[in-house]
Amino acid sequence: MSPKLKILYLCTGNSCRSQMAEAWTRYLRGDAIVTWSAGTVPKSLDPRAIEVMREAGVDISEQRSKDVKGLLDFELDYVVTVCDGAHESCPVFPGRARIVHRGFEDPPRLAEAASSEEEALSHYRRIRDEIRRFVETLPEGLMQEEGID
Repeated sequence: MSPKLKILYLCTGNSCRSQMAEAWTRYLRGDAIVTWSAGTVPKSLDPRAIEVMREAGVDISEQRSKDVKGLLDFELDYVVTVCDGAHESCPVFPGRARIVHRGFEDPPRLAEAASSEEEALSHYRRIRDEIRRFVETLPEGLMQEEGID
């Protein structure tokens, strides 16, 4: 049996997209992948992210935001940046960790212009589903993101 792939999802706040990616990876690929999420400037978990993940049958209410500085010594295979800010400020990781950027739009920012709570949640649902589709491609999808065939 081969060892599990180790993936860190990195975002600026570690409040929404990276948390969703961590949870989807555990839920869909936990047999093959060990996963974490962290932020370059962590803030509290987004309540709307909790709500839309719960709608999809995945509970993230007990997850907590983490600072990437606490994970710099982890031996990782991949660091997946899920927002442009994290990609631009991604720290250097020791060892063989490969950095892959797979940006997703920011649901909180999209929701700012929403005229109703339902419209705001629709942005979160769309990004949740995009992240799920990405996670469903793992681990092969990481090589495609890197440009490796």
